[in-house]
Amino acid sequence: MPKTKERKKEIIEGLKKLADKQKVTVFVGISGLNSEELFGLRGELKKNEAILKVAKKTLAQIALKDKRIGFPKEEIKEPMGFVFGFKDEILPIKILYQFQKEHENLKIFGGFLEGEFLEREKIIELAKLSSRDELLAKFVGTLSSLMQKFVYVLDYNFKGLVVVLKNIQNSK
Repeated sequence: MPKTKERKKEIIEGLKKLADKQKVTVFVGISGLNSEELFGLRGELKKNEAILKVAKKTLAQIALKDKRIGFPKEEIKEPMGFVFGFKDEILPIKILYQFQKEHENLKIFGGFLEGEFLEREKIIELAKLSSRDELLAKFVGTLSSLMQKFVYVLDYNFKGLVVVLKNIQNSK
């Protein structure tokens, strides 16, 4: 059943609002995914402050044009989903990549990050990077290790000074 002009305007406005808040947008093919799989993907994305919207490519192109978010509409011949990430730029990409490994019917076509269109290969490279939380944990671990070593060195030197002073005192 065709959508009314009013309903199309609502869809366009909804996509515009999402595009205003997004940090990353990923274009995915959802052909062949059943509703249970889509529901699971949406739930996982929602837990990580991202959202999957399914819309006609023409309506999405109109809505995203103002934000200068373009995608190769002519090259994509199947139904599309648009994943908007709001908190972390990489986490939604990682979720999609993991989901794609388990569900072959999900296809990542590309994405839009920091005002630049990224091909599928670049998106997958980003998915393989460590997440922000993992990088922060490594950084904190490195700092903690360095501080422990610094304290040990200071403590060792201080103990050496105490031994020298004790020897001087005993020799008098």
